[in-house]
Amino acid sequence: MQTTTKKMNAIEALEEAHRIAFAPFVFQASVSLRKLGILDYIFDQRITGGPTAEEISQKLSLSPYGVGVLLEIAQTSNIVSKNDAEQYELTKVGYFLNYNETASVNLNFAHDVCYKGLFHLNESIKTGKPEGLKELGQWPTIYEGLSKLKPAEQKSWFDFDHHYSDDIFAEALEKIFERKPKTLFDIGGNTGKFSIKCCNFNEEVHVKIVDLPGQLNMALANAESNGFKDRISGHPIDWLSENPQIPSGADLIWMCQFLDCFSEEEIVKVLSICANSMDDDAELVIVETFTDRQAFRASQFILEATSLYFTVLANGNSKMYPASVFMKLIDKAGLKLKEDIQLGEYHTMLICEKK
Repeated sequence: MQTTTKKMNAIEALEEAHRIAFAPFVFQASVSLRKLGILDYIFDQRITGGPTAEEISQKLSLSPYGVGVLLEIAQTSNIVSKNDAEQYELTKVGYFLNYNETASVNLNFAHDVCYKGLFHLNESIKTGKPEGLKELGQWPTIYEGLSKLKPAEQKSWFDFDHHYSDDIFAEALEKIFERKPKTLFDIGGNTGKFSIKCCNFNEEVHVKIVDLPGQLNMALANAESNGFKDRISGHPIDWLSENPQIPSGADLIWMCQFLDCFSEEEIVKVLSICANSMDDDAELVIVETFTDRQAFRASQFILEATSLYFTVLANGNSKMYPASVFMKLIDKAGLKLKEDIQLGEYHTMLICEKK
């Protein structure tokens, strides 16, 4: 997509610079406004014209001072507005910040998973390692630690991950089962959610989840609790080890928002290993949110911000990629593109086969 730069005068540009300088203050105030129930209370009182700061303080058992400093920055940041009677209402920004699912998922992910780690971004840029990950735990990458994160951290991580994939699963299932796969490999299966959906969708398919041991144990436990112990199996793997291998025999290999967890060189390695395991009639399906295929600037902004999460917390060397890069990597790995399909508003499905 092409981005347009809004022309600003000097005063507007300086104001924007100040907003960037104090962005962490606005962010943390927004978190507090949500967690303390202030935004909820303001919205609930909208029929009466909105509450005053004094009423909010009394009803929520918060100090007038605390409510005051939060509302002041919220008003300046266009999260709330105040009328002549000193009553507060949510602006459209405030409403979306508090009630839009995507905004909520993003905010919780930023706060619970990324915020402390982002302080180490400068160091990560220099070293190419996830220097901020130590704020969550002592692991080489975040993936080894997902099963060990604190409950709030883990919930926010998986909510973020699932939010940007779950909406396209129904459409994706229709397309992949047109191909009648009997054996499907789910690469990077996380909680096993997609594998379970496959087994619910098709009564004959057998799925093998390929993932790190900690994740795999979680996924297989979920599969068993959903009654698919006999049709969902696992293969433990560390793709960053010296010589990782996967079994042969897959009719279809599925990777959804998985390859963005690796550098370009590592992506070629993963795809090459998969290609070597494939029969001539097998297919490999890649689903990603590519930065150069977003219709809305907000979507591109979210993806490019997420790249910094990969830099400082996930692994230090991956990002959200443009589709143009993936085309070259697919070719380099000994695969060729068979179909290029848009899924929903944000995703692309690339169906590949061996050269």
